[in-house]
Amino acid sequence: MNLNDITEKIRKLSNENSGSIEAKIKFDFSDGCVLINDTVSPPDVSNNNEDADCTITVSNEDFEKILNKEMSSMNAFMSGKMKISGEMHLAMKLSSIFG
Repeated sequence: MNLNDITEKIRKLSNENSGSIEAKIKFDFSDGCVLINDTVSPPDVSNNNEDADCTITVSNEDFEKILNKEMSSMNAFMSGKMKISGEMHLAMKLSSIFG
């Protein structure tokens, strides 16, 4: 899954679940990033590399596995395949978008 595909998937899911995070979360991938600004309605999803309340670093392949429910985000985090910096409790809220 490339960055454009991931961005569109996150945009769709964020719009369906608007207002469930109420913060800025950035996904940092090998080929770029996706920033979800859920402090506005509808959420703004872009590839801008801006400061966020929480940053999640994960490979495109592992993120696709999480989206397809082939790997849980908890397993990805515990195995070191996903790293979280900033406000960790916001990462827990992502299940409301990707659940």
